[in-house]
Order: sequence, then structure tokens, then C-alpha cells
Amino acid sequence: MFAGVRTVMVFAEDPEASARWWGEVLDAPVKLDIADSGAVYAWVEVAGVELGFHPADDERNPRGGSPVVYWQVTDVGETRARLLEAGCTHHRGPLVVEPGRRIAQVVDPFGTVVGLDGA
Repeated sequence: MFAGVRTVMVFAEDPEASARWWGEVLDAPVKLDIADSGAVYAWVEVAGVELGFHPADDERNPRGGSPVVYWQVTDVGETRARLLEAGCTHHRGPLVVEPGRRIAQVVDPFGTVVGLDGA
């Protein structure tokens, strides 16, 4: 029934700026859709997963209510360092969750908590 994660939606104050930052970090093109209302929806796609950026809406999607998405990475320390250098801030970890597997969390420049999962 379930084939895997297709899209992860992030609610952002500035969806285009968020998508452009992640597009740069992930070396992925940014796609934009501007609604008749002027609202901007943006996304990047990496490894078959779409990372979408939707205008924040405190009524329907309150801040802090979103899940933390963990990216599978080859090296948590190296990836974390790259993200910190690109503008993220430390949030949690790195933590060893089982032998050979670590996790960490960072906060992107737009307030989204992002997880890293790998060696």
C-alpha cells in the first residue's frame, strides 16, 4: 500500500527563499508555483523525494506542529558541518542511536528543524 515518502511539506514564512537556500545546499533546481492569490509555493526534488515549501499558516499548520524529517546521509558529522557552514544552527546531537548509526538535528535559516541520519 505504501511505497515510500514522496513529498515532505515545510511551512515557511518565505517559501521561495527557503527553497532557494535548500536548492543551493542540495544542488537541486527550484520549482515555483505562484497562485492567483499571489501566494508562492516552491519545491526541490532530491533522490525522488520532493521537499515542498508552503506559505506558513498559523491557523491550519501551527509552528512546531510539523514532524522532523531525517535525511539519510553518508556521514552525519560531515553533512552537519556543511549545513552549519551554510547557515544552519545546532539543535540536537550528534547522538549514537545504535552501533554504526548516528543522528543529529539542525535548524535551517528559516526555522525548520531538519534531521540527519547515518554513519
